[in-house]
Amino acid sequence: MTAYMEHKDLTNEVIERGRTNEIADGVHRVLDRIAEAEAVAGRRSGSVRLLAATKTRDVGEILAAIDAGVRCIGENRPQEVTVKAPGLAKRLAERGYALGVVRDAASGDDALAGAGRHVPFHLIGQLQANKIGKVLPAVDTIESVDSIELAEKIARRATMRGITVGVLLEVNESGEESKSGCAPSHAIDLAQRIGAMGGLRLQGLMTIGAHVDDERTIRAGFAHLRRTRDQILASGAEGTADCTELSMGMTHDMAYAIEEGSTIVRVGTAIFGERAFI
Repeated sequence: MTAYMEHKDLTNEVIERGRTNEIADGVHRVLDRIAEAEAVAGRRSGSVRLLAATKTRDVGEILAAIDAGVRCIGENRPQEVTVKAPGLAKRLAERGYALGVVRDAASGDDALAGAGRHVPFHLIGQLQANKIGKVLPAVDTIESVDSIELAEKIARRATMRGITVGVLLEVNESGEESKSGCAPSHAIDLAQRIGAMGGLRLQGLMTIGAHVDDERTIRAGFAHLRRTRDQILASGAEGTADCTELSMGMTHDMAYAIEEGSTIVRVGTAIFGERAFI
């Protein structure tokens, strides 16, 4: 168990009205920033999805963000997925939404619970092989796949459960040793191999922006990921037709990411405020 989970009840579902309003204000500010960046980039309104990064946030805080307009959430740690998923699923069902992979009982296919009534649940942090069973099928997309070995293990678990799991290939565009992700030079080959695996749906690529103040350096990494995505799509390789997503951009660099083609921005601090725990 992560240390802070001993000090904060992540299953808590009730928060004070003032905290609810703070989170709602944060969501609205971020949505406004996204809309502004889309306009500056000449992109269609609504072309970028907001993913609320919910690390250390309890069920009540997450529900407040969803009630304010968030329609995609992401967890960093499998332990938090396990703890929060039951409460989130129950409370979202009361609101008419489904969480995670939804099964079509008639056809046996993975399906959305009606147009606009599904809240995608992503794992955006590192995933160890022994934790795969903890996150499936609560999460429907894993953004942190960075090796063939991990992809194969997820594919086997998904196939055993009779589900298809969305995956994004994580690419270390900055080259920083502290960051996970495959080398950019390997991304196209890995994506094509992952796309051919049963039980997985290759949805796109993910990266964490360079931890520097230089705008050109940050933009260069995002632009390179976009070009890599385009090359994967152009290859026409088996299972790559859905490789359209670019998950890039966080609180501090989302505007750059959107201007460089991001389709998903992962935002935590600007919605929920600074974290009390790491």
